[in-house]
Amino acid sequence: MSVLTFKRKNTDTLGNLVKDPALLTSVIVIWMFLALFVLFPIFKILSIAFTEGGHFELSGLLKILGKKYTHIAAWNSILLGTLVGICGTALGFFFAFTAVRANLSKSWSRLLDWAIILPLISPPFTMAITVIFSFGPRGLITYNLLGLEHFEVYGMWSTLFAETITYFPISYITLKGILGGIDPTVEDMAFSLGSSRWDVFRKVTFPLSTSGLANSFLLLFAASLADFATPLILAGNGFPLLPTEAFLQITGLFDMKGGAILSFILLIPSLAVFFLQRYWVGRRNLVTITGKSGSQTKFKSVGNKTRYLFLFICLLTVLFILYFYILLLYASMIEAFGANNTFTLTHYKAIFTRGREVIKDTLIISISGMLLGGLYGVVVGYITAKKKFFSRKFMEIVAMINYALPGTIVGIAYLIAFNKRPIILTGTALIIIFCNVSKYGANGIRSTVAILQQIHPGIEEASVSLGASSIYTFRRITVPLILPGLFSGLGIVFIRSMTAISAAIFLVSLNWNLITVSILENMTELHLGVSAAFSVFVVITVFIVITGISFVLKSLRQPGALRITSLFGA
Repeated sequence: MSVLTFKRKNTDTLGNLVKDPALLTSVIVIWMFLALFVLFPIFKILSIAFTEGGHFELSGLLKILGKKYTHIAAWNSILLGTLVGICGTALGFFFAFTAVRANLSKSWSRLLDWAIILPLISPPFTMAITVIFSFGPRGLITYNLLGLEHFEVYGMWSTLFAETITYFPISYITLKGILGGIDPTVEDMAFSLGSSRWDVFRKVTFPLSTSGLANSFLLLFAASLADFATPLILAGNGFPLLPTEAFLQITGLFDMKGGAILSFILLIPSLAVFFLQRYWVGRRNLVTITGKSGSQTKFKSVGNKTRYLFLFICLLTVLFILYFYILLLYASMIEAFGANNTFTLTHYKAIFTRGREVIKDTLIISISGMLLGGLYGVVVGYITAKKKFFSRKFMEIVAMINYALPGTIVGIAYLIAFNKRPIILTGTALIIIFCNVSKYGANGIRSTVAILQQIHPGIEEASVSLGASSIYTFRRITVPLILPGLFSGLGIVFIRSMTAISAAIFLVSLNWNLITVSILENMTELHLGVSAAFSVFVVITVFIVITGISFVLKSLRQPGALRITSLFGA
């Protein structure tokens, strides 16, 4: 009976493809894209790692695994990811709890939102640069304020600090939605039974937030595991990590096989975290409000004195973050940080003259990737959420693979896959654009699916029953409803294209370069003022784009539809 049911389901899904030419065309085109830009690069990196002279062999893997340095780098990567996950989740939960439960005014909540989103719209190593400006050998705090000379800033703790500040906003966005979705009447009932605020938090609020906390930890662990630039600047030789070792293996030793093997080692925990996160999110019960509820009163979780204390701690953290960005701006407007504090605009003149081509390349690649990535996210999200066809679930998983993998792996895989015939893309803008679309377009898929889950299928069925084609129904009914998902996808791909470096550093060339790579190059050449000026330019550009898209998202929201309050998933 089960075999007959399975065959009938396959026949039905194949029949849907045959009956709907538009769906069939979309599925074919998407699978061609996924096969070429997701599966093929992964196959190539695995073939390089496990073959020699066309034959399967494990000697290269065993040789790399036999090195003590590899064990240390792998352990350090997992340790750092775990610590960033714990510290970032704790800080994000504190901010989210204060924002949701402390009855803050809209102005205070808006201030928290905009201030802590700065690390997300900056190049990932911006915090690493400002840490050096603050705590380096000639740092503003260590040298100028405390008088410490030759202070050693490099190592695990500085890397942990920079990554925690960089990624805890992800936790804040995730947990703010979770805490905001808990019906306050659940806590009110506990209070009415005589429970104290601590008991309500410990027995009600915290247990209802555990799924979000676990999800946040996994997201931050994966983000740390994928971070390449921050450890490259701050970790130093005494704290090796897998992403930086894979990069140095290729760029320093020109050992493509060794880099592929280290990427494979990094691939294992990355995919494990990805599937664990999918499983955890999938088993969550997102229903927090059922039936009719009475009028909601103010949250009673936090007393007045505690509320002011929590807000004070949050504001101190926000001021600390703003200090780093003000310091970055200051460093971009003086001759030489720590040596000559004379005001100058020389660094900005440099980025708009010598760096003009880099800015142009970055904007062309970012805008092109934005348009393709937004379309890709909406189409894949729509057909995987609304259509039934053969390989639908598998397509959804494959479309998320590059999103789940660290950029270092994706960059090395693209370098290996498209450096030789039959497909040569290295040295072109296309290889960077397709890399960004395949990796960051997944955010558009997630936004589109979230919105489509709120659209009753009867709306589209009514259109089809009245004789409209699937294309006409999609264009006139579905598209207006999922426009927020489209613009969210557009924004994310643009932001990541402007700020990411882990994959792009392997794909840039003399013909096409990116601002983030130029920032890193200037850092290694000790042109700190130019690096700071480039970073300020990126932050301002992305901030303008995110503000514009957020305004469009609010204006496009349909009555009763899912409210997207952030491009990053809330």
